[in-house]
Amino acid sequence: MNRRRVVRVPASSANLGPGFDVLAGALSMTLTVEVEETGTFAVETDLDVPTTKDNLIVRAFETLHGADDFTFRVTAEAPLTGGLGSSASAILAGVAAADHIFELGTDLLAQSLLIEGHADNLAASLHGGFVVCAGGAVTRIEPPNGLEAIVAIPPPGPPVPTAEARAALPPEIPMDDVVATVGNATNVVLGLERGDWELLSSGLNDVLHQPRRAHLYPESAALIDAASGFGALGATISGAGPSVLLWTTWETTGTVIEAATAHLPSGWDLRRTPFTPMGLDVEV
Repeated sequence: MNRRRVVRVPASSANLGPGFDVLAGALSMTLTVEVEETGTFAVETDLDVPTTKDNLIVRAFETLHGADDFTFRVTAEAPLTGGLGSSASAILAGVAAADHIFELGTDLLAQSLLIEGHADNLAASLHGGFVVCAGGAVTRIEPPNGLEAIVAIPPPGPPVPTAEARAALPPEIPMDDVVATVGNATNVVLGLERGDWELLSSGLNDVLHQPRRAHLYPESAALIDAASGFGALGATISGAGPSVLLWTTWETTGTVIEAATAHLPSGWDLRRTPFTPMGLDVEV
């Protein structure tokens, strides 16, 4: 019988406003990869991704075992660009598939970090819920009941490269911005742990990276500024952008979608995307 695994990995949003390179959350949009030992190599997908061994899922798989005899069937609910952790999801899927098929007992996060280089998206997609990544450790926070999100995805266009987004940040940050960021990030974590929407809302404002990157995605920045007027708890750039996460509760999500739709120019895609407690899953 051919060896086969189906790997499901949630998308993710990193930074969550003030938690630059520290905070991330898993979203209920899934990358699904079926890996089957067919005797020949192939990548079968309708996505605009390489179907050779340059495919990121395959590259991740081959850090643990050769892929010559395996067929990879790939579907994705989240866009592959825009700051929704697509590379982290792909890397985790490839590493997890090889690890499970060959029963290697791999540290999935450590192995994936060799390719991705930063833990926030990886940890959120691996564990589900929210994560705090600090000092080499990952702490998970269960999503509070009633908290939801809307992902606002701009029309297709040139992506914002992570390297360009990082280059927009200066080597030194004013002390007032540092102090405000520590306070805001603390309120986000406390708000999530306690299910305290007022605390969470007060913390989502970022003064560290989003204002300094606003020129890279002006429409996204304008949406963040307008979000509280729609009834949202707040809004954050997802990862390096330009997608925006509108934070809502179950009672307000519909109203916020209506207001955001009226505000945005045509071509934007608004998706009700709850935070998910489910992380990576492998089915035999």
